[in-house]
Parts: sequence; structure tokens; C-alpha cells
Amino acid sequence: MPVVRHCEFARPVQGYECLLRFESSLPATTRGRNRGLRTNHLSHSHGKKAMKLFSGNSNRSLAESIGQYLDLPLGEAMVRRFADQEIFVEIKENVRGEDVFIVQSTSYPANDHLMELLIIIDAMRRASARRITAVLPYFGYARQDRKAGGRTPISAKLVANLITEAGADRVMTLDLHAGQIQGFFDIPTDNLFAVPLLARDIKEHQDLEHLMVVSPDVGGVVRARALAKRLDAPLAIVDKRRDRPGESEVMNIIGDVTGRNCILIDDIIDSGGTLCNAADALMKAGALSVSAYITHGVLSGGAVSRITASSLNELVITDSIQPTRAIEDAENIRVVTTANLLGEAIARTASEESVSSLFD
Repeated sequence: MPVVRHCEFARPVQGYECLLRFESSLPATTRGRNRGLRTNHLSHSHGKKAMKLFSGNSNRSLAESIGQYLDLPLGEAMVRRFADQEIFVEIKENVRGEDVFIVQSTSYPANDHLMELLIIIDAMRRASARRITAVLPYFGYARQDRKAGGRTPISAKLVANLITEAGADRVMTLDLHAGQIQGFFDIPTDNLFAVPLLARDIKEHQDLEHLMVVSPDVGGVVRARALAKRLDAPLAIVDKRRDRPGESEVMNIIGDVTGRNCILIDDIIDSGGTLCNAADALMKAGALSVSAYITHGVLSGGAVSRITASSLNELVITDSIQPTRAIEDAENIRVVTTANLLGEAIARTASEESVSSLFD
């Protein structure tokens, strides 16, 4: 029987505009029970102190699913705002000496969710948590990982510094836009990979006959190659070129996609324009069908309607970012959960087991 958790609105308190209070309805008698996925050994694993799981506002449904996988209720916390939108966090239970994991994607609105994460980390540090792990299924600002021109910032490094200085002891994230962002942190950082999860879904839902994996740009070849290897499929690349500013992109296909069922693979989809153009180019080159598997569905602006009207058979994204109602209602967009992957990585971190072996 699934565990039902709820969130309820808290009453405003003297000048605060309350957001949400998170509480678990998990009865005490069911805690520690084996749910058939993973026995809750985390409270006293290898003689260590208990671990606790908390969530911010960005993706509570994913945090609850992770909690169900771990058979662990979400910790009780309260997030409030002043009338001027300043964020105030109160941890409603004892975390002294605990191994604390905070699930918070820095997705839209990125600045609000980032600030909320920093304040939660600070509250945990001041409450004497033994270890604080920031679990960011989606790491915002990851695309600003280098100087794109003169007098421009490297914002991904700045965000890494902020998380570290706030008091995080460890970071766990999923499919960083660039692997070298791990080096921006001066604390241990686990970059999990969604490719095994996506490969499993492709085997279950796609026609594997005449399958071809396609990278939508040259920069994504490493990721596409990893997926192609798991599926024992050939690889093609979409080469985008713009000869002069203001001219439309010319897309050249490196590889023969004639008569192939093409799978586009990438880490982020934002506006969706490049992906839709790549799908059109593949169909014009003779592909039988085109589907896309993307880890982080940012899908800003009119991206959902653009995807719906495109030549893509299906777009599959993960729940690293909370899906909007438009995404849920779209006929050719499907969401797969990362809860088991993140939950297993959290469990292994808490019990000091290998995380990298998840991807062997």
C-alpha cells in the first residue's frame, strides 16, 4: 500500500506570507517496514547515526517519491515569506548529528529556488547537522560554465561557491551540462548519469529495429555515444552551422539516417527550437521516425506547443524539473521518474557505499 503524504497551508504569522508546510502522514508504525524496494536500513546503517530527507519548494513530488523509495518520510520544515518576499525557513524537528539530504532543483524561478536552498543549508548548519548533502536533480546556471565573451561571468562557479559557503558538505546532481562543473566545487560532488535510465525506457517503449542514436550537436557526442553503446546502435550527428549572423542555421547530418528510427539525446531542452529543427532535418534526410530523450525539461516560453506541433513522435524527459500542467497535458511528451536512481544514490552515500558502481 503506497504511503500517502500531504502538504498543508500554514496560517500566516505576523507579517509573513506563508507558503507551504511539509508534514508526513506516514504512521510511526509503518516506519522501517520493507516496501519491497529497499529495506530502511538508513536509520542505523553500519552503526551510523540516522539520516533525514528534506525538500524545498522546487520539486516536492520528486522528493516524496525518493522518500517512498527509501521508506523514509520527508522531514518537517516550514518555508515562509515576508511581505517583501524575503524567504524564512524553520526546521521543525531535531537534526543535530544527523546526515541530512536536501532535495532542491534550481529550476524556474531559478533565483528563488537557489536562495531557498542556501537558506535551508544555513539553517541545517546552524542546527548542528553532522553532514549536509545538497541534492540538485537539476543544477541551474550550468550553461554559464565558461566566459562566453569579454567581461562576462562564470555563473556556474559562483553558484558552486555559494552552495559551498552556505555550509553544504557534499553535492549530488544529475547530468551536469558539462562534467567539469564538478571541479567548480571544493567539496565532494557526485554527478549521476541518466543514460542507463533512458536506455531502459528506450528498450521498453521504442522500436529497436533500425534504431540510430543521434546527437543534436557536436558537443553532445560523448553522451550520445554512451547511449548508442548501451543500445548497440549506430551513431549520427547533427552539425549546425550559421555562416553569418542573422542567417538561418544550416543543418548537416553526419551519418546515413535513411530508413532509421532516430533517437535524439541531450541533457537540456529549453525553447525546443534546435531540437525541432534537428527532427525536421532528420526526416528530410530519410529517417522513418524521430523521438527525443532529454534529461532536463526546462521547456520555457512556447516550447511545449512547439514540441506538440513538431515532427517528433515523442519527447521523453525526466522529472528532475517539476513538470507543468502543459507538459502533463501534451500528447507527445512523456515523463520518466529519476526517484529510484536518486534514492539509491542517496542510500549508498548515507551508508558509505560506492555510487559510481550504479553505472557499471
